[in-house]
Parts: sequence; structure tokens; C-alpha cells
Amino acid sequence: MKGIVLAGGTGSRLFPLTKITNKHLLPIYDKPMVYYPIQTLVDAGITDIMLVTGGRNSGDFLRLLGNGKEFGLKHLNYTYQEGEGGIAEALALAEHFADGQPICVILGDNLIEGNIRESVEQFRKQGRGARIFLKEVHDAQRFGVAELAGDRIVGIEEKPAHPKSNYAVTGIYLYDATVFDKCRVLKPSHRGELEITDVNNAYVREGSMSFSVLDGWWTDAGTFDSLLRAANLVARKRTSSAATD
Repeated sequence: MKGIVLAGGTGSRLFPLTKITNKHLLPIYDKPMVYYPIQTLVDAGITDIMLVTGGRNSGDFLRLLGNGKEFGLKHLNYTYQEGEGGIAEALALAEHFADGQPICVILGDNLIEGNIRESVEQFRKQGRGARIFLKEVHDAQRFGVAELAGDRIVGIEEKPAHPKSNYAVTGIYLYDATVFDKCRVLKPSHRGELEITDVNNAYVREGSMSFSVLDGWWTDAGTFDSLLRAANLVARKRTSSAATD
């Protein structure tokens, strides 16, 4: 399985911090934000990784990460997204890298406390379709929200005013090779972007979508409030780990 970190975008919600750098290079406690999703992939046993980025600061990722030696990697792949076409467009740029293999996609501003290795192994055995990661939240209207019927997802709604559940779709996705076919037939949303929710709903419609519920905390870091929350969560985790050593 191959890993893809999506770290493009303008980071407009974090302006003026992002006036001089890419959002994913901002610090979360003691490390740059992008370190966390890369580590999530490595901890899951995924070491063939591509970073998708864009904008005028894209070269800073290469200077920071190099070939990924700090994560125990021998090589780290990069590709460039021109403009603002959405998450699904960024994902489509990695088709040549995926080369027909299943992929684990993680948004560059998503941090988790736990480990997804077990779910990755379950998806390998699943063999086809997709698996997404859900987390119960109190502010579901901020996210894509899964509508559940027993152990099945029957639909995903993006930022609903009246959520049908409290289970947010996190920014970690496992896909088979047909994800790129699904990306090719997407139509831009009202935001003018190709939406990852539409990709996920395509899997839901064909009956091949499964899910895991994340253990521990999860947060994005795309707003001032969530950036602070992410730093505090990581700080507490570091303090707790140091206390038990």
C-alpha cells in the first residue's frame, strides 16, 4: 500500500500566518504540522509516500523533509498542484505514483492520537472498495458527516446544518485503484472544487464503503481554534508520555 499526504491549499483561514508560508509548515507544539500525517502513515507500516503540495512555498517542503530520513524513509516523493482545485483534484495527481495499488490518503492538517495500522490491515484483506475513518464529535456541522444504518454508511453530507449523526468523516481515507476513475467523472461543486465527499459517496453508492472509528483524539488544524487545540493535545500527549518513561 502507498501513502499520499495532501498538503496544498492557500490556508486562507489562517491568514496572516499563511502569508509567508504554507499552512502545513506551521508549528504544532514542537514539530511542523506536516510531520504528524507522515508519522501516521509510517506508524501504520506505510513507507512508500508521496506529498502533494502547491503554491509559492512548495520548495520549503523539500528543504524541510528531504528524502524523509527523519522518519526512517529511504525516499519521499513529491508532486505539485497548480491552483485551487480541491482535495479530489490533488489526489488525482498521484495516480501515476499509486500505479494500481491501494492507497492511504491523509490530509496534511489531520492529527490523531492513536494508530491506524489495524484498520489498514483490515482494508488489505477487504481487497476492494474504500474505508474511511470516523470520529464522534460535538460540532458535526463543521465536517462531512456520515449517515449510518447499523454497520453501514448510507450517505455522507458535507457540513450539514442538521447532521444525521455525530460521526465526522476525518481526513484519512483508504481507497482501491478505482478511486482515480471516480475522480475523473466528478463535477466541480458550488465552490468550484472537486470534492472528496463526492468520491466517498461514489463508493457508498456501489456498496463498497466500510469504516473504522478512531481511538483517542482526532483534530484538524485548519483554523486558529483547531491549530491551538492540536498544539495543546500534542503537548499533553508528550507530557503524559514523559511522565510514564
